[in-house]
Order: sequence, then structure tokens, then C-alpha cells
Amino acid sequence: MESEIPMDRLLAGDVGFGKTEVAVRAAFKAVMAGKQVAIIAPTTLLVRQHIETFRERFAGFPVTLAPLSRFQTDAEAKHTLASLADGSLDVVIGTHRLLSKGITFKDLGLVVIDEEQRFGVEHKETLKQLKTNVDVLSMSATPIPRTLEMAIAGIREMSTLATPPEERHPVLTYVGQYSDEQVAAAIKRELLREGQVFYVHNRVSTIPGVAAKLAELVPDARIAVAHGKMREAALEKVMVDFWERRFDVLVSTTIVETGLDIPNANTLIIDRADKYGLSQLHQLRGRVGRSRERAYAYFLYDRDHELSETAYERLKTIAQNSDLGGGMAIALKDLELRGAGNLLGGEQAGHIAGVGFDLYLRMISEAIGEFKGEAAPESNDLRLEIPVDARIPEDYIESERLRLEAYQKLSAASFPTAAADAIDTELDEMRDRYGEPPAQVLTLANVSRLRRQIAELGITELIPAGPNLRIVGPELLDSRQARLVRLYSGARYVQAMSAALIPMSTREGDDLIEWVRDLVNALYGETT
Repeated sequence: MESEIPMDRLLAGDVGFGKTEVAVRAAFKAVMAGKQVAIIAPTTLLVRQHIETFRERFAGFPVTLAPLSRFQTDAEAKHTLASLADGSLDVVIGTHRLLSKGITFKDLGLVVIDEEQRFGVEHKETLKQLKTNVDVLSMSATPIPRTLEMAIAGIREMSTLATPPEERHPVLTYVGQYSDEQVAAAIKRELLREGQVFYVHNRVSTIPGVAAKLAELVPDARIAVAHGKMREAALEKVMVDFWERRFDVLVSTTIVETGLDIPNANTLIIDRADKYGLSQLHQLRGRVGRSRERAYAYFLYDRDHELSETAYERLKTIAQNSDLGGGMAIALKDLELRGAGNLLGGEQAGHIAGVGFDLYLRMISEAIGEFKGEAAPESNDLRLEIPVDARIPEDYIESERLRLEAYQKLSAASFPTAAADAIDTELDEMRDRYGEPPAQVLTLANVSRLRRQIAELGITELIPAGPNLRIVGPELLDSRQARLVRLYSGARYVQAMSAALIPMSTREGDDLIEWVRDLVNALYGETT
């Protein structure tokens, strides 16, 4: 915010990790600098909760706040708009109504978009057009693929909140077929520890029937219904009563998806979970587990309907990423499943299937580098294959995610642009986290060192070709070609392809890597 360049930052932090606290402090800083702040939230319930939070935190400071949603009367809304225009209102917290035409700010300095994944491209761009030099802070536990791609590619800045609150437990997650017995047992178990239950059914027309069925399954439970088509007063009364524990089970639509903080509710049941998006499922799971109690989430699907491949992948992802801080892993999977959309248009998902995920990311990175004037000189991909056992065994790093992360770090350390001791640093980190590396990992590190060396020498290919080792690189001088034939019996050089063919050594493991290292030094190393 101190920079002369307007901020456009994505704050990615899992549900309950404190994104609202960051927004409170950013808003306070902007107001103290004499600017106005607009905070936009996707639901009226979240606007109400934010207003209460901000008023409590700003009590005792000369900061004026007002809400703007369908819950305000025309007179209240008119007064709020007038206050924004004349500068007497510092902070406005509202829904999509803030994006309506005719809203003017005297000196807008900061726009905060809460639950960014719930808004369309047009909504976000409308906010930016309010003023050209406005700072924008987007907050989400599971950023929309387009936004995440823009952050990864460097178009937008990104910060992450990775530390969970103290004594917070992961939500125990179950994915399976719906059964009345399991639903009844889950509700009864929560009632036994005097907790509360969210039951999500996302169809307003049939929600009363679902509530009646639950009343038959669990006669002792006090059940309430909430959905977006209820009148303001009725919806607010239901939510306040649930907050004050006058009801045990809240049967609702996804209106409870974002931001609601009810610490006593620690069981979540979702029927037809296969009909929801990944981000929705994760946000709904974030409604429970917000206290020290162990929380449970049940994602149930209809046993009479076959799951589509995409629905299966979504449910599999939500089950695998139940650890604290799993939101970014889910968002990245969403990016991979749906694509990144159109960075210059309105689609927030799509495109990746056409070119493949890795190639798509590389194309975007190259285009951004060129735009920034940072385009690196064109470099060919390096292909290195030698018959050695170089890998990270599963019994050394059991977690697939952590194993892939270790591979990625070693790969990055093998680039010529990395620090000279990067590979040793990664080995030390693995030693510290997982214990003494086995022989296969040490061989992998040796291969990484070799990769770095041959990349610096300009070699683009080093692979077995039948009984020979084939090396393609810079054209060899006549003196080097003579050295090749003299040092390695049976070797030859194919001038047209700039390729050297050398009979493969019978050595194995690290000895073979050392032989290859001596070979490339003899042929392509600096002359002395």
C-alpha cells in the first residue's frame, strides 16, 4: 500500500486463518491516510457479520462505517450514498449493490473483495474502474482459477496466510453414499456433546421436506430452515437464534457458505455433494472446526446416480486435502481440472485442455516476461537420460505432495540461474526434515549436479542410443573431434547433427555419472 504503483494483491489463506483481520488493518491504514474504503462481500449475512466485526475493532477511533445491501431501506441507502459522495463516510461494507451505477466516492483509496471466488470478472473490473489509482485486496481461501493463474504467472501479487490459529484441528472428512442411518447417527453424536449441525440442501423448493424428514430421523433435535428467498427479518432471526443455540440443526442452502463464524457448530452434512464445485465444498467445510472441538464433515452423494468423472475428482480432492491450510492445494487442483480461463476476457475457467497444463503455464510466463521486457534468451529444453537409480523412495518421504515438492525443489536447484550451493541446500533440508537420505536420493542429487553442468556447457541432449551415449551440443572444433576419437575407442561425431556418439560405459550408479561428467568436460569444457 506504501508503493506508488496501485496494489492488486491476492491474499490466499484457508478458512478461519485471519484474512478478515488483515482487511481490518488495511482498512484502518487507508482511513488514517484520509482515504475511503469499500469492502464487498458476496452475501447479506456476511455483510452483517463484517459490520459487527469492524465496529467492534474500530470502537474508540474516529472511523465511520455503514452497510449497503438489500437489508437497508431506500432512505438508509440514499443517506449512505450521499455520505460516500461528500466524504463523511469512511468505510462502506456491501454486497453487489456497491457495483450499481450512480455510486460515487469522494476519495476512494482501497477496495477489499472478500470471498473473491464468488464474483465474476465484470464485477471485479467495475470496482477497479471506480478510480484508476485504487488499491485492490482480494481475499479467498480457494481463489478462482483465473485469479490464481494471474498470481502464479506474475500479473498479480500474491500473499499467503499459512499458519493456522492455535489449537485448531483438521476437519475429519467423510465422502460416501447417502444413508438415513448415517445422517441420524452424525446428528445424534453432535447433540450428545451439546454442539450444533449444518445440513446443506441447495434447493429451496424441497428444503421444507428435508427438514421434516430430519425431524422424523432425530425427534429430539430442534430444527430451523434458512435460505436466500426468506424475508430479511425472518432470515436474520433464524441466524441469530442459531447463533444463540436455540436450534440444534440448521437446514440451509449455500447461503451459509462464506464467512459465517459459529464456533459451536462442528458437524456439517451436505447432500448431493457431487453437484457442488471444489471451492464451494471447501468453503462449506470451513463453517465447522472453528473452535477447539473436533469437527466432522460428511459429503454425501445419491447412491442411485452414477458419479461423473469430474464429480469423482472433486470429491476425491476434497477428501485428500482435509489438513489445515489445504485451500491452496484445492485451488491449484481446481486450476488443473478447469483451466485458467481467459486472462483478458470474462471466462474464469477453461483453455488448459487444449495445450496441456505445463505448456500453458510456460506460454503465459513467456508472454508476461516479454511484456515486462524481461524475455530471457531463447533456450532449448535439456534432455538428460542415464541408466541409474535416481529417485526419492516412498518409504523415505511418504506424502505424495511432499515428495513432489522435493522433486520440484531439486529440479529448480539444477538450473544454471540457481545459487551455486542450491542442490546441497536442498539436500540439507531433506536431511533435516526426513533423516539421512538413502542412496537413490544421493544419486538423484548427483544427476541434478550433472544436469546443471551440462546446461552451462550448452548441451541440449544426453541420452542412450542403442549401445552408445548420444550427446548433442555446441559444434565441436576439429581438435575436439580428434580428442573424442583418441580418448574413446569406437566413438564418432556426426557433423550434420552436432552429435557425438560414444560407446556406453559398463559402470553403474555414481561411477557412471562421474564417467559422463569427465566425458562432457573433455569434449565441451573450457580449453586450458
